[in-house]
Amino acid sequence: MKDSLEICTKCNSDAAYVTPLNSTHNQYYCFGCGFSTSDFMKQDEFDFEEYESTIPELYKDIKFIDAEKRVWYPITINIQDKGTVFIHGTNVDDWEWAGVKVKEISEEEKGKFKIPGTEDFYAYKTDMKTLKKFPRKDFIEGLDYINFFEE
Repeated sequence: MKDSLEICTKCNSDAAYVTPLNSTHNQYYCFGCGFSTSDFMKQDEFDFEEYESTIPELYKDIKFIDAEKRVWYPITINIQDKGTVFIHGTNVDDWEWAGVKVKEISEEEKGKFKIPGTEDFYAYKTDMKTLKKFPRKDFIEGLDYINFFEE
């Protein structure tokens, strides 16, 4: 079992990253459209009511069901020392991708950013001044904006 790139059944790009979960089921992350699913997330086979109780309304509204009955939802990428890429909008007709970078927390500010249940402090915080929006077809540009592909 090996990761691979395949054609996305949602957007037809060649950027669907496929990770085997077991011998018969895969996880799909498309860097083209920014949506994800798995072979476990099929209509009539998965508890979507419970799952959808944890996600924003907009994510539910723009989900996609492919020919295999897999349900695709938008991805949120959050990398602690780089930033976040997420859906930004209000409804099915008014949404786009957004990227926001992080900045280091100064020594003076550290006391405000304690990690719950620990004695440690966060090293980075979201810098909303860096919010940048990207068209629906440019999820990968949002990833590039937060330096997702840099080590």
